[in-house]
Amino acid sequence: MQPNTKATQSHGVRQGTGNGPPTTGGALPEFAIAGKINGSSRYRRMSRVKHNTGFGLRSSRPPDQQHSMSDCLRELRQSNDVQRDTAELQRRLEEDGYLFLRGLLDREQLLSLRRQMLALMQAGGWLVQGTDPVDGIANPDARSTEGDTAYTDVYHQVYRLQAFHEIAHSRGLIGVLERIRGCTMMPQPQNVARLWFPKFTEHTTPIHQDFVHFQGTHDNLTCWSPIGDCPRELGGLAVIPGSHKVDRVLEHHFSLGAGSLHVDPAKHSDVHDEWHTTDYKVGDTLIFPALTIHKALPNLSENRLRVSLDNRYQRIGDPIAEHMLNPHLGSMSPLTWDDVYENWDSDEFQYYWMKHNNPILPKITEYLDKAFDEAVEMTRNGDQKAQLHLRRIAIRDPSSDQGQVALKVLSTVK
Repeated sequence: MQPNTKATQSHGVRQGTGNGPPTTGGALPEFAIAGKINGSSRYRRMSRVKHNTGFGLRSSRPPDQQHSMSDCLRELRQSNDVQRDTAELQRRLEEDGYLFLRGLLDREQLLSLRRQMLALMQAGGWLVQGTDPVDGIANPDARSTEGDTAYTDVYHQVYRLQAFHEIAHSRGLIGVLERIRGCTMMPQPQNVARLWFPKFTEHTTPIHQDFVHFQGTHDNLTCWSPIGDCPRELGGLAVIPGSHKVDRVLEHHFSLGAGSLHVDPAKHSDVHDEWHTTDYKVGDTLIFPALTIHKALPNLSENRLRVSLDNRYQRIGDPIAEHMLNPHLGSMSPLTWDDVYENWDSDEFQYYWMKHNNPILPKITEYLDKAFDEAVEMTRNGDQKAQLHLRRIAIRDPSSDQGQVALKVLSTVK
């Protein structure tokens, strides 16, 4: 199915082709940290690791440390026992602010996707050469994260995979969501992969609510699934049960972690600080609404990439934020849906959202604008994490308004 070009442009799905790729030339190298921002040393050194034929993890930490980490986290409540009981699923989602279902997604489909994704990451230098890509054995010299051009270069190769986008349309998953909401649901176009390097903990996704990033309505549902087994030490997701009952978007502040926004539960008297998580298995799915407070656990593994997907779902007819109609991280490095679809062998899930005519809302920029202003002030006060954040912006988009501010502020930092 080929969309009307004019209409598609107005929805933001073909834009970006008029801008050149981010540059790292000129006066910027002194702001870069080799191997973390501009990727200049990403192939310099390869670490020796033991080959493992599986992708499961054995803990690299002493048993007493494993025990102490588990003690501060409670187990997610499984809902497989009531998966066919619509009323109970609705009650649990209302009570806990999440539903956790083991094996909801097809294991073999996910394992096939894992191999495809990690093969591309290995070709991009992210994995140790000569190892089985399905093991996800990371090359430490390639460490990067969202915001780095080196990350986006590889990520957008992964993002083109047809199998990655097809997962979002799983009928088993959508069927559960439709029974929960009592209406027809659709995946939002902007599917997201999270590809986290080990021992890069300062970039772990911070505590937040999804609404500040994905917007639309508070009723939208996030579905997070690991692409491969994900024990606690690999950095799965954790949630504060019942935190959605705050019924508002909490104040978020600057963070270096993915998304750049962080909320402090201790500053809100109606939010407790109890976290639920689990040792996830491939096929497991965690479902929660846009106001549930959650975070990623740090990837404390010795050498493994954590690979997961998180997709958003909404009622057909509900409004959608305009940026959710574009490929993920397309604002950091140009990528259009035509680019994504170029090598697909089916058009079944191409531009599928256009037939629904959901109202389109402008992106609320105040959350990230505030975080940027905070990072600027923190940089002036010598905060190194804020400096790193501004350096990434300066390298990625030096001609933008924020890029110009970042360059000016960084020029005053010794």
